[in-house]
Amino acid sequence: MSVPLYQAKAEFFRMLGHPVRIRVLELLQDGPAPVRDLLAAIGVEPPSLSQQLATLRRSGIVTATREGSTVVYALAGGDVADLMKAARRILTDVLTGQHELLAELREGEVTAR
Repeated sequence: MSVPLYQAKAEFFRMLGHPVRIRVLELLQDGPAPVRDLLAAIGVEPPSLSQQLATLRRSGIVTATREGSTVVYALAGGDVADLMKAARRILTDVLTGQHELLAELREGEVTAR
C-alpha cells in the first residue's frame, strides 16, 4: 500500500523541522562543504551535527563523499536550494505583514489615549 502524497509531504516537512538541518541546507546552497566547515559555521557539538547530517543523508536531500579523511556534504539537487529561497521569501512576507499589523496596533494605542 502506497503512502498518500499529502502524508509523504508532511513527513518531508517534518524531517526539515530542525534548526541545525535548516542551517546545514542554507550553508550547502553555496556549494559542497566539509564537515569541519559546517561545524565551525553552526557551532554545535560534533555528535549533534553528525546525527542531523545522517537524517538529511537518509532522506536523500544531501549527499556525502569522502575525499581522503574528509567527508564533504552537498545538496542532492537544486530544488532544495530553491525550497530554502522560497521559505526565506515566504517568511519575509509573513514578518513584513506582522510588522505592518504591529505598526497599525501601535497607531491605534496612540489615538486611543
